Parts: sequence; C-alpha cells; structure tokens
Amino acid sequence: MTTISETTSTNPAAAPVARRKTDLRLVAQKYGTLLVLFLVIAACGAISDRFFTVSNLLNILQQISMLTIVAVGLTYGFAAKEMDLSVGYTVGLAGLAAPLLLIAGYSLPVALAAALACGIVVGAVNSLLVVSIGVPSLIATLATGSILFGVNFILSGGRAIYGGLPASYLSIGQGRLFGIPSTAVAMLLVVGISWFLLERTVFGRRLYAVGGNARAAELSGINGRSFRAIGLAFSALFAAGAGILLSARLGSGQPNAGETYLLDGLAAVFIGMTMLRPGTATVLGTFFGALLIGVMNNGLNLAGMDTYVQSIVKGIVIVIAVSIVSRTTSLKLL
Repeated sequence: MTTISETTSTNPAAAPVARRKTDLRLVAQKYGTLLVLFLVIAACGAISDRFFTVSNLLNILQQISMLTIVAVGLTYGFAAKEMDLSVGYTVGLAGLAAPLLLIAGYSLPVALAAALACGIVVGAVNSLLVVSIGVPSLIATLATGSILFGVNFILSGGRAIYGGLPASYLSIGQGRLFGIPSTAVAMLLVVGISWFLLERTVFGRRLYAVGGNARAAELSGINGRSFRAIGLAFSALFAAGAGILLSARLGSGQPNAGETYLLDGLAAVFIGMTMLRPGTATVLGTFFGALLIGVMNNGLNLAGMDTYVQSIVKGIVIVIAVSIVSRTTSLKLL
C-alpha cells in the first residue's frame, strides 16, 4: 500500500496539494456549521424583509436567551463527560419557586436566592447519585427529572401562577438595558464569563482534562470526582437561573414551562460540538448552536410555518450536522 509520505517523497509537487487538502478539510470541520448558520441567516433574510429589522434581531436574542443559558450549563457537564437530563424540570422548579415566594409576601432577594438554591439542591442530588453512588448520569438525571416533574405540579397545584408579582421581578425578564432586552444581556454575560472560565483558566483546563481522560487526569493530581460534580452543579444552577428569567418574562410560573429546554439545549450543545473544536463541547459553539436554532425558528415563523414543521427542520439540521462531523472526526458525546 502506498502511503502519503511515500507519494510525496516520490512526487514532491504532491506535498503542497496534500497539505492544502488537509487544511481545507480542517477548516470545513471547524467552520462548516458556522457557514450553515450564515446561509440560514441569508435565507431567512431572503424569505422575509422583516428579518433584518432591529426589532426582529433583538427578538431573536431574547428568544434564545434562556435556551442559551441552559445549554451553556449543559456544556459544563459535557466538558466533564456528564449529561443532565433534568434541566428542563429544574427550569420549571426555579420558575415556580420565585413567584410562589413573592406572592406569599417574601422579598425579591429571598425569592431569587431560594430559586437559585433549588438549582443548587438539584445539582447536589445529581452529583451525589452520579459521583458518590456511581449511577450513570443519564439514568440518575432522568430519574431526578421525573421526580421534579411531579414536584412542580404539586407545588403549583397543576396550574400556572398568575398575578401578584412585583414590577421589580417582572423587570428582570421584561426590562431593557440600553435598548437591549434584559434577558439577552444576562445571556451575553453568562456566555462571556463561561467562555473565560472554560477557555482561559486552570479550572477550565482541568474540567476538560477530566472529560477527556479521567484516569490520566487523576494521575496528574486532578480530583476527577470533584470536577464531575461541579459540571453537574453548574448545569442545574444555570437551569435555575434560566427559570427565573423565564417566569419573569412570562409574568407567571408554569410547572411545564421548561420542558422544551432539555431537547433544545441538548440540540444546541450537539450542534456546537460540530464546530470550532469538533467533538468537544465549547461555550462559543453552544452559543452559535442556540443561535442557529433561534434563527431557524424565527425564519420559519416569519414564513408562516407551523410549530411542528419547525421541529422537523430542527431535527433534520441536527442529524446532518452531527453526521458530517462524525465522518470527519471522533465525536464522543459521553
């Protein structure tokens, strides 16, 4: 069998060509999905002249805000090779806790702290099950999510919590800062801080090390159990934060409001894993994945497509994106 080195040694002119092909392949792996995003944006702009209006672009940012925050939390778990399937119900739990406490007469800081504490408790339970007891994260968090589903309906009595919410709470989800929706500002802060933590700090390098090769990380002196627990804790905490923003934006607490964020959050992470560092969950990749989902949904809405059509298109895009990267690199989700 003739190898590339033998070919290039007998034909020196073939070496630059081989290198160019390799470079193009690497560029396609890293930025192919990002190119798809730009093509989808261009297509949406062609479909509707309202797409590129400032109000619509801000609307897209607002629509993907909670999704991105949930997906960034999932990215911490994926970095440590753990998956949290309870995030959608954690969103619902935090989104109920804050309104219920506010209606009961508690102050805004207490309600917000309690809602975030819900995320911390869920993260602690998941970490206990996965890290200490040894239950696989898929099974443990699936069970936790099932429990939270029941808890949410018990807390709310199976109905939405309307009325009695103070303007200070509603402004968290409905306010604007310099004309930008407050939820979008929160999303950008979460993305920026998380990108710095995962890409520019020792913490991030160690978290990825544990996810890449737990045994090697342990031999290097990294406490893999702690970092796996942290990944799950961040996932639940970010979901709780998204729940607060969601209920403040809707002006109500709804027991099943966060259910869609699990599948869409996973989709954003999976799509993000096909770009920048293929096969690895990154914060920027997750953000662009959420943006792709948001742009598709917005474009289909402007085109008058039904919700179920959006689900079909979203599923097709995910399958295509993951299939492409699976053929060019080793895509190991967990």
